[in-house]
Amino acid sequence: MNPSSFRSKSTVDVDEAIKNQNDIAMVVSKDLFSSKAKHSNSILIDGSSFFSEILSFLRASSTDELNAVFSKIVPVVFADRSANGGPKISSINGVWIEKTQPIDPSSKDLFENFFKAVFDRVDFLSKAEQVRRELNEWAEVHIKDLLPHGSLTDQTVVVYGNALYFKGQWEVPFDKSYTKDKEFHLLSGTSVSVPFMRSYKKQYIHAYDGFKVLSIPYRCDGDGNSGSFSMYFYLPDKNDGLDYLIKAMASTSGFLDCHVPSRKVAVNKFRIHYKKTTWILRKKS
Repeated sequence: MNPSSFRSKSTVDVDEAIKNQNDIAMVVSKDLFSSKAKHSNSILIDGSSFFSEILSFLRASSTDELNAVFSKIVPVVFADRSANGGPKISSINGVWIEKTQPIDPSSKDLFENFFKAVFDRVDFLSKAEQVRRELNEWAEVHIKDLLPHGSLTDQTVVVYGNALYFKGQWEVPFDKSYTKDKEFHLLSGTSVSVPFMRSYKKQYIHAYDGFKVLSIPYRCDGDGNSGSFSMYFYLPDKNDGLDYLIKAMASTSGFLDCHVPSRKVAVNKFRIHYKKTTWILRKKS
């Protein structure tokens, strides 16, 4: 994402704010890939001071700062470009808070009007399991069994849920006839045979110390002012190098912006497992 596309007269440093959001995404990714979370698709945090800490987590000083930044970003990123051949992106959000907890009106406004989130008061104290099932029903269209049995208890204060939808077409589609089964290495140290998409064309790829970054652009809608989207693959050189790479990404501010392939090069061997892989979606102008 190019911050210069969202310049405004606001006193908020939009460039810095966008970089902060990228850094936050890396921190969350690190937690999801941690040893404690490898068998889970959620992160549970202490919500006793959730609303007072949410701004700190987002590295924003106020809701006004968030509005100044995201009012410039959201209309561009989430614009529906599918009618003209471009990608379509949408998201849903939900916040459920223990009904006995006090609510700051500004915090409620932040989630309902800014994040466009479902906001509900629930009974975690005596009906935690029932609430868990209701939350899983909310997320079922996007993610099955989001919250495992026992993940919510009478000590739970707040749950924040999010789902992102993206649909786009590659700028240069892969030839299905090139798809072949190859060995895919898992985090557990084992491997499985899976279908890989393959290409012999030049790619946006760059080799760094210990990993490579591959950028594959999506078809855009032809509007030069609306920017373009690419999927970025971060590929560690070692089969067991993903944890190390994620930690480096999370601990280095501005990591993503410093590791962006800028030109196409010839690639001797290039395969992508099309079912499941590690990727990050970025938008650039």
